[in-house]
Amino acid sequence: MNCYVLMMGMALVAVSSMAAFGQGGGDRLTGRSFATRSEVIARSGMAATSHPLATQIAIDILKRGGTAVDAAIAANAALGLMEPTGSGIGGDLFAIVWSAKDQKLHGLNASGRSPRGLTRQHFAEQKLDSIPARGPLPVSVPGCLDGWFELHQRFGRLPMAELLAPAIRYARDGFPVTEVIGYYWGRGGPALADQPNFAATYLPDGKAPIKGEIFRNPDLARTYDLIARQGRDAFYRGELAATIDAFCRRTGCFLRAEDLANHKSTWVDPVSTNYRGYDVWELPPNGQGIAALQMLNLLEPIDLRALGHNSADYLHHLVEAKKIAYEDRARFYADMDFSNVPVAGLVSKDYARQRWELFDSKHASRKLPAGDPSLQRGDTIYLTVADKDRNFVSLIQSNYMSFGSGLVPDGLGFCLQNRGALFTLEDGHPNVYEPGKRPFHTIIPAFVTRDGKPFMSFGVMGGDMQPQGHVQVLCNIIDFGMNLQEAGDAARFHHTGSSEPTGQTMTDGGRLALESGIPPEVRRELAQRGHKVHCASGGFGGYQAIRYDAVHDLLIGASESRKDGFAAGY
Repeated sequence: MNCYVLMMGMALVAVSSMAAFGQGGGDRLTGRSFATRSEVIARSGMAATSHPLATQIAIDILKRGGTAVDAAIAANAALGLMEPTGSGIGGDLFAIVWSAKDQKLHGLNASGRSPRGLTRQHFAEQKLDSIPARGPLPVSVPGCLDGWFELHQRFGRLPMAELLAPAIRYARDGFPVTEVIGYYWGRGGPALADQPNFAATYLPDGKAPIKGEIFRNPDLARTYDLIARQGRDAFYRGELAATIDAFCRRTGCFLRAEDLANHKSTWVDPVSTNYRGYDVWELPPNGQGIAALQMLNLLEPIDLRALGHNSADYLHHLVEAKKIAYEDRARFYADMDFSNVPVAGLVSKDYARQRWELFDSKHASRKLPAGDPSLQRGDTIYLTVADKDRNFVSLIQSNYMSFGSGLVPDGLGFCLQNRGALFTLEDGHPNVYEPGKRPFHTIIPAFVTRDGKPFMSFGVMGGDMQPQGHVQVLCNIIDFGMNLQEAGDAARFHHTGSSEPTGQTMTDGGRLALESGIPPEVRRELAQRGHKVHCASGGFGGYQAIRYDAVHDLLIGASESRKDGFAAGY
């Protein structure tokens, strides 16, 4: 059925139902008919994750005197077990921490590098013009675990064994699979059944577990237990490193013990732009966070509120800003140890004014150039935690595509990531594959301060949706006055088909997916302007957030209604 016809039919049914019951659209007390639930408000601590049990674990850690970072590590360990479609210690991690002690933000890049024994010559010999998405070749060093220990050493309080204990117990005894995770497990898992050890670990009885089934991962329980007893070196230098090395040699993967032993996370300074009095913070490349800052700079001179929320004019402005920023993303974002990324120029207001000259208010752009700043596909978890001392952590972690490479090292209970698939093999490109290099990354945590104080810790999961999601949430709050939950519940767009750091170029303007909450008349107007509008059942990201109410000294939490999790406080 035609998308527009379907939406118009649904709208007529909704109007008829409201008339029959004498109701209007303002059945929510806030007046936002799309809001799913109230914000969570608490005084002593707050956690928001994509899994109910992980949120509860974080709150338990806070109640036992743990810091925000302690709780985040415990929740991330649980999510690596309970949401393996989007996370795990075979992947990478990024975090932004607000330290109440020194009243500043700290950024951590815990992403891994490509194997030093794998060269571009190997891809040429295999007659490959791009890096495969699955199997042994896209595997890069897992950085997640080192990220946990870096965060813990600097901001933790409880012993690591105590933080991993809940996940170990659930891995041994089992947990019920939740609805959304079960859906994605069923979609992504069976396709990896031929990868080494995958089916034995993630497809019990030959199939993906469904909603309500009890899933156990005793191998991961043993891995976590060894890490709890022996620390990070068990993974990067000890028994686990040796197991990974032997497995990779047998399966054609180039990751070696030396790559693991040489891995180190990097503390970095977050980068910011000011948007209408709010300082929005992202991490510098090799991630894509500054794309959100570029979009905000492009949009700031526009009176978005006057355009009307999710109107055709409003969405046209945001989508075109996204296209402009993403051309720079494709051209410049890369590992800054290998490429001179002009970050200051890219996030400057002057540069945004120059780039906005490409904007056409009446027509969707088909193809755009990258600028000169010198003057989809990802499954991820995002979580945020705040503690009684008003420390905050904004943490994102991923294997890249669902279950990563699909390779499960013998007896360890987790998949190795496939983040190397985001390199390009194009000569001269900043993101071209090189040994020992960090690939371009999609996962980005975010933070907002106001007048030098914490305002909001938040993130939106989902590959190239993430900067788009960050901007939409921020505009909902700053431009339209929505509360934290409403800002995540409001209908979103997701534009795909922009040029990519892998070498793909935008053709014919890409595609624009709109959630069902966008009215049919808006869809028609966007199509008339040349946007290729289509229906989509997912891909609009997953949001979590915590806001600090400095006036009342309160923590306010919100969680994604499109996922299984929730926000909780105490």
